[in-house]
Amino acid sequence: MVIRLALLILMALAGPVAAQGARSQGSPAPDQVPLLAQPGARAPSGPARASAPLAPGEARLLILHDHGNPVVAEMVRLTLRGEYDLTVSLESLTFPASDDYDWMQIDRDRWFQERIGGRMIQIFERDIALFPRRAGDLTVGPLTHQLTNITRGGAREEVRVTSAPARLTVKPFPHAGRPMTARRLVLTDELSAPPGRLAKDDILTRRVTIEALGAMAHHLPPRPDISQPWLISFTLPETRETIPTPDGPVARVVWEWQMRPRTGEPGVLPAIPFPWLDTDSRRIEIAAMAPIPFGFAGFSAASGAGSGAGQGAAIAALAGLGALAGAGLVLRGRWPAAGRRLRARRAGPQAAALRAAAGRGDLLALRAAAARDLAWRGEAGVRRRDLLAQLDRQIYGAPAPGFDARGWAERWLGR
Repeated sequence: MVIRLALLILMALAGPVAAQGARSQGSPAPDQVPLLAQPGARAPSGPARASAPLAPGEARLLILHDHGNPVVAEMVRLTLRGEYDLTVSLESLTFPASDDYDWMQIDRDRWFQERIGGRMIQIFERDIALFPRRAGDLTVGPLTHQLTNITRGGAREEVRVTSAPARLTVKPFPHAGRPMTARRLVLTDELSAPPGRLAKDDILTRRVTIEALGAMAHHLPPRPDISQPWLISFTLPETRETIPTPDGPVARVVWEWQMRPRTGEPGVLPAIPFPWLDTDSRRIEIAAMAPIPFGFAGFSAASGAGSGAGQGAAIAALAGLGALAGAGLVLRGRWPAAGRRLRARRAGPQAAALRAAAGRGDLLALRAAAARDLAWRGEAGVRRRDLLAQLDRQIYGAPAPGFDARGWAERWLGR
């Protein structure tokens, strides 16, 4: 009895020691944790499951996931869970690389005791963030955990425990742009000085940071081209990194430019939008770099411009045009408010495509036709936003039985 109690104490101590050794792969140092990561808000690792009892000396390895039908580039949280009625002294488990997905370990390994079937069983868990690269069926595993077990007689024996494979169905990314998904995304756009009141020799520094929880650094967009004929700009080296946290990896990119106008005439850098999928709401959102109006504080009529008030009005007008130009990159073909109201009362050029996709039961084609119709109308309104969310849940979430695609299309086209 005393020997068995001593073994249990050693096992409890062995788990944390092994976990500490994995920290460099799974957790950042405390001063590296980004703002998007909220300690203590661990994401669920899948639906609760009751483990079946183990026979004496039995061992099993499971691959659990939090959802089985992600879109391209969406994070799937895998938990590798081992349940061992063994006394494990050494272990080795390698997660396989593949052309079909990206992955990283996001937390340290966990070893602990859990009561299963009335007996205390040794449990192993490892959290993996997996990101599918393409649409279609995706198989992960099988995986093999190599263990060294200490028998009742004190001998060491090698044990190999192999899991069943996990299968996912990956959907296409629901937007024509570059796939980018996140649970939360924050874009900050910082300027070193007011751009519309620069002195003659002033240099404006612009620093843009994008941080996304549930993404990897290479999923974030490439640095945009901000060059303009009237602007002198110098580009500083890009910073791009992925920081593992227990809630998922945080991707961060930092762009920095130093800029000044060639002359004092007002000019504007247009807005630059970045579409991304909010994986919680299942909606496409837009994060945008703001338009920047440029001008010299001392530029006046002697330099070829009007009064200071006239310059301010010109800068404001250019800023408005820049914002419209940036929005046009995502919302091409939209009219002003009056035109949008007129279009809201018409069936629109996508009516035939919507009805055809609904008749075939092709929900992805129906979603694409709805997106084109939405771009043509220029605004969604509460009713169509709710319908779009319903369709997205049907495609990318848990599908409801008996979904009426034809009825959905008619409600979308209704006034």
